[in-house]
Amino acid sequence: MSRHVHWPPTRVVTTVAVGLAVCLLSSACSGPESGDGRSRGVAPADGDYVSGGVIEYGHEQEPPCIHGGWVQNAYLARQYLDNLVSLADDGSVVPWLATSWDVSGDRRDYTFHLKPGVEFTDGTPLDAAAVKTNFDRYLDSEEPNGTVVAYIGEYYESGEVLDDHTYRMHLKSPYEPLLTVLTQGYFGIQSPTALARGAEANCAQPVGSGPFIIERWDRNRSITFVRNPHYDSAPANARHQGPAYVDKVIWKFLKDPVLRYGSLTSGSSDVVYNVPAINWADATRKFQTDQYVTAGRPNALTLNVSHAPFDDERVRRALAFATDPRRAVETAYLGVVPYNANGALSQSTPDHDPESGDYPHDTARASAFLDQAGWTGRDADGVRTKRGQRLTARVVYPAGSVIGAEGASVLQTVAAQAKDVGFDLTLDPATQSAYFGGQYNEPDTYEAYAGYWTSPTPGLLYINWRQRLPDSPNPNNTAFYNDPHLQGVIEAANESVDATRRRELYRQAQRIISDRALTIGLYTQTTSIAASPELHDVWIEKSQGEPVFADARFVR
Repeated sequence: MSRHVHWPPTRVVTTVAVGLAVCLLSSACSGPESGDGRSRGVAPADGDYVSGGVIEYGHEQEPPCIHGGWVQNAYLARQYLDNLVSLADDGSVVPWLATSWDVSGDRRDYTFHLKPGVEFTDGTPLDAAAVKTNFDRYLDSEEPNGTVVAYIGEYYESGEVLDDHTYRMHLKSPYEPLLTVLTQGYFGIQSPTALARGAEANCAQPVGSGPFIIERWDRNRSITFVRNPHYDSAPANARHQGPAYVDKVIWKFLKDPVLRYGSLTSGSSDVVYNVPAINWADATRKFQTDQYVTAGRPNALTLNVSHAPFDDERVRRALAFATDPRRAVETAYLGVVPYNANGALSQSTPDHDPESGDYPHDTARASAFLDQAGWTGRDADGVRTKRGQRLTARVVYPAGSVIGAEGASVLQTVAAQAKDVGFDLTLDPATQSAYFGGQYNEPDTYEAYAGYWTSPTPGLLYINWRQRLPDSPNPNNTAFYNDPHLQGVIEAANESVDATRRRELYRQAQRIISDRALTIGLYTQTTSIAASPELHDVWIEKSQGEPVFADARFVR
């Protein structure tokens, strides 16, 4: 990565709330403020605000540890951790623990000025040394946070404590997405005292400075958060400053979507996550509802180019033309979750290119590409053959943990469509432990991989498409596609301070991925929430679609 860019120094100072947060389920909003601009459902109930109370929240997935690098960890982190900065609804980065920051002229040094007087809930000061400890720990090669490493590992050089309330991050080269990246829950600041207890203790009960404290974790059931009475470090885009209004949040793990929605209709939950598509219309008639289309990489089918059959671009193109994912998505999700043709970036991601990935359903062209690639024979099942080999491919997908029942239905439809031109796509549902345990890290373990990566920045392209080389491993390049030109285009985009040039470079990268038919876009990852009309001011933040309960309160 080059270091040749030199720009005037930048001073960013903001001490008051800027803009509106991503707002939903809120009586205070005059109009829809959700990530995709679509606000639905009934109005919040009128009444007097109640002091205290317990929010019963029905969530979906339970992560292996409370803190980590999965989006499910980010959802939890928002409740008990504070970040340096937050992402406002308009995409601007606003203060949180850092009341202001400076960027050096060469864009390689970021100096954060921290709010004084903040403490972790175990009494440890939240100062510059604590921030440095967190980044050192997250990037520790012996026990890294894989998501933090994926975002900044190639750019981070060192951290420096200038004084108690001033932390400086030194980069190896400019990285323009940095501030946006730091808004995600993975980058929340934990107590160094608690971190020193070791991985096992921090898996079950990490300690932050956020609006809630983890009281207990009943595995396979729930996490109980209790109000932090001393909280006074909310981000600038919060709906209020100071401690949370409610006494507790009981975060229940209700993996079955029917059971989860049923808990809302029965009154055993006040708010639930990801309403099933079949229940969405009913929810909008009875509850406050909204849907946030998450930025990043959509759910997509990534093709492994390390071996046959998808090492041949003609075969990849054939699959892209053979399938009709739009119809598959609309059928499975009943129009509730959007189709996303671009398999590299979702439609809500900044600098998303709407023209990338648009392969029309055309079985004649698919067949022609397969003929050109030598797959001209057919066996008794109608599967194409070449020199005695069947045109078969294992499609690995994380069943339940990442792709639910509707998503699995999309894959089944796509596999059936591909069969019409002679593909045999075998769906291989991976367990959560196998998926996170690295069982599919080797190139010979699958031919196609289905999944997503939520991210607020197109800089995510570097994570997913940086080359996967022996001396520079990158397990997030699930296509095993090594293209130094593509990597160079993305690096140049990440380094450019010029927004127009950066957008064009990201567009070029998306076109390369699309033109090489490396991934087939399916549907966007979304966060939908339905809540009782008596619960006001639950909102979803913009970086990951993390639900925020610090501002929520009941009426009666």
